[in-house]
Parts: sequence; C-alpha cells; structure tokens
Amino acid sequence: MSIKPSVLVVDDEKLIRWSVSKRLSRSGYKTTVAESGEEALSELGGNTFQLMLLDVRLPGIDGIEVLERSLSLCPELIVIMMSAHSTVDVAVEAMKKGATDFLVKPFPLEALELSLDRALQTAQTKRRLAVLTAERTGCETAIDTIIGESPQMKEVKRLVGCAADSAVATCLIDGESGSGKEVVARAIHFTSARADGPFLQLNCAALPEHLIESELFGHEKGAFTDAHAAKRGLFESAEGGTVFLDEIGEMPAGGQAKLLTLLENKAFRRVGGVTEFPTNVRVLAATNVDLDQSVSEGRFRPDLFFRLNIVRISIPPLRDHSDDIPILLSHFLASLNQEMKRDVRGVSPEALDLMMDCSWPGNVRQLRNAIERALILHPAVDILRPEHLGVEIHNNRRTMPTVAMAAVKLPVADLKLDDQEKDLIIKALGEARGNQSKAARLLGITRDTLRYRMRKHEL
Repeated sequence: MSIKPSVLVVDDEKLIRWSVSKRLSRSGYKTTVAESGEEALSELGGNTFQLMLLDVRLPGIDGIEVLERSLSLCPELIVIMMSAHSTVDVAVEAMKKGATDFLVKPFPLEALELSLDRALQTAQTKRRLAVLTAERTGCETAIDTIIGESPQMKEVKRLVGCAADSAVATCLIDGESGSGKEVVARAIHFTSARADGPFLQLNCAALPEHLIESELFGHEKGAFTDAHAAKRGLFESAEGGTVFLDEIGEMPAGGQAKLLTLLENKAFRRVGGVTEFPTNVRVLAATNVDLDQSVSEGRFRPDLFFRLNIVRISIPPLRDHSDDIPILLSHFLASLNQEMKRDVRGVSPEALDLMMDCSWPGNVRQLRNAIERALILHPAVDILRPEHLGVEIHNNRRTMPTVAMAAVKLPVADLKLDDQEKDLIIKALGEARGNQSKAARLLGITRDTLRYRMRKHEL
C-alpha cells in the first residue's frame, strides 16, 4: 500500500517555505506551510500530517516548544528540525525532545529528501519492532504471537492469515474476557499490508457517548463546553493503518450510527463540524458479549453488525483448548524470566496437573497473571509447585459429576487418586464405546483434557 506522506513546513522565511514545499510537491509529498508556531499547532489540530519540517527560531512560540507540543498532540508525528544558527547544544536538545533529524540551513534540497526518506524508514522499522518484540519474546512473525497448537488455535491462525490478506475487510473478533482478542487484532494488522501504518485502539466501554465520538472522529473548536481547540480523532490519526474497537457491543447508539456511516462512505465528520474527511483506515472490532443476541434484542444495530461481520474470528476459552496450557506456560515463563531476571525452569508435574484441571474463568490472561504472581511471591524457587499457585486456581478445579462419583467405591486402604482417575476414564470410554467426546461429557471435562489424561495414563 503506497500512501503519500503529508508534510507540514514551518518556517518564518517565505522563500524557504516556498522552495521546500515546491520541491517536495514535485516528489509526490502533500505539503502545507505555516509561518509561525501558533499557525503550525493550529494546522496540526485540524489536519493529519506524517512529517513536519520545523525551524528552531520562530516568532512567538519557539521551535523547541512547538516540537514538544506537537508530539504531545500527535505522538506519531516525525519531526525534522532546521536552523541557520545551529549549535551542538540546540541540536542535542531537539533530539532529546523527540526530533528525528536536524538540518543546518542552507542545505541542498537533495539532502532534505534523503533526510525525509531516512526518517520514514526509521519510523516504519520502529513500528514493526515495537509489536514483534514487546512482550512477545521469540516470535518470528506477527501470527507467532498467537500461542497454541491445538486444532482450535490453528483454525484461529488460519483465519488471521485470511483476514490479513485483505487489508480493507472489517473483522469481528469474539471471545471471553482474557482470551486474547487484542493479540489477534494486532496479529491481523501487523501481518497485513497496513503493517507500516498506525495501530490505534479504543475501549468502547470506558467512555461516555460524547467522549467516544470525540475520540473516534475528533471535534471542532467550540463543539461542546470543554472543546477549546479542534482535535483530531483516532480515524484521522490512524490514516493508512488500523483502528481496533474493543468491547464494540458497549458502543452507544449515536456512535454506532456514525461508525456505520464511516464504514459505508469511507468518510466522517468531526463532532460539531460539517466538513467531510475521507479516511483510509481498516476497522477491527472485538466483543465478549453475544452480538447476535444484542441485535435480536435491539441493543445493537443490525446494519452495523453485518458491516463488521465480514470476517468473524471466534477465540475459544482456555478450558476448551487446555492442551495448549504447557506451551503457554513455556512461553510465559520465558517472557517473565527475561523481564524479571529470573531462571525458573518450569513447573512440577503436580502443578501442571492442577493447571490442566483448572477451568480458567479468566482464560489466558488469568494463566499469565498466575505465573507472574507466583514468581513475585516466591523469588527463590526454580520450579513452580502447587503451593506456589493462587487459591483461585485450587478453587476452580473441575469436579466429576455426582453420578460418576457415586459409582466409585472407595477402598478402605491404599487409596491412590491416579488409579481411581484411570479407572474412571476406562469406565467412561467403555460406556461411550470409545467415543472420546461422549466420554469427556460423561466425566464433565473437555475432550482435550480427556486426551491429556489418556496420554498421562498411557491409555
């Protein structure tokens, strides 16, 4: 995907503004000029720019202050400073404040273009590294951040690959809280042709209606009481990239209507504005509620649901793919060992049995938190044992059905839990005539857990 960057040229000298903007326009850049810091900040509040060429000495607000305020307003902005009165101290200060490069005037226009190309390449590299390495130790591609080799998770990865191949189709990701919806959304974005663009997200349940619309679409000055200046929303800031809307089922009706308009027309209006802004952004949405039911109950717009539901990825709860617990444990231990400077080698067989038997109502997030808590509270251990795990894991163990337990006769002595478990599995398989799914239902466990315990007992 080739998107021409927009450049804001800020200089109080008319000749420099004219010559630089003329050269960049010929090279395919979209340029806007400003002659003061105040004008530059006003432009940034009302438009989307990827780059800014900023003079150090400006009338009114100086360039260093404009740099700081610009990056506060637009964190993704790439800023290259310019000055005819350069000193090492000024250049160092500018770089510390967030400038990407520093050019001394007069400079050849070829050097300017090289600096812009270099800055864009650096920004793209940083975006890729930020996602592929931050808290994702050992992952070679974005899809590798989705941990699991069970049939259910392999299907999730397949759907992520299909979704990534289309850089425009909307996706609806559903699953219980903590199951990994954000991980899947990031994998889609960073595997797609939009990987070099921004990935911005909003939790629709965290803000009231008027603030959600302002965050998504921006607002004009005076649109409401506290709107003292124009503000860009997520859809302007994410131009060329992806907006991830978490808990989409909680979006108020007004926001649903505006989002539908954006998806249909590829354009939107700011709150309090009349100008339509075209947008080139992909929308990924996630929910932990049953949107089909929300639609039938009139709490969610059916037309928006159909727009979002082009590609649907359902993430299974951890209890339904417990075969992945060992690989998730290895992944989280490797990550946390590095983060916390520890050397925990693994978990004991008893601890693994306990984890495999847990229902994990908080899903993968709860599993990671349990391991992190164990490492924090037990700094001297090198193997995690059942006593190192939280009480909620012990309390959330699956239980056998009452009927099955009633059929078990406890011996007076030499009671061995493993033998009783093995006998129960054999009886359930016999009752189900070898059908593992039916046997798992009889025992009140998932098929994956049954298969794990069959391997454990060499059945």
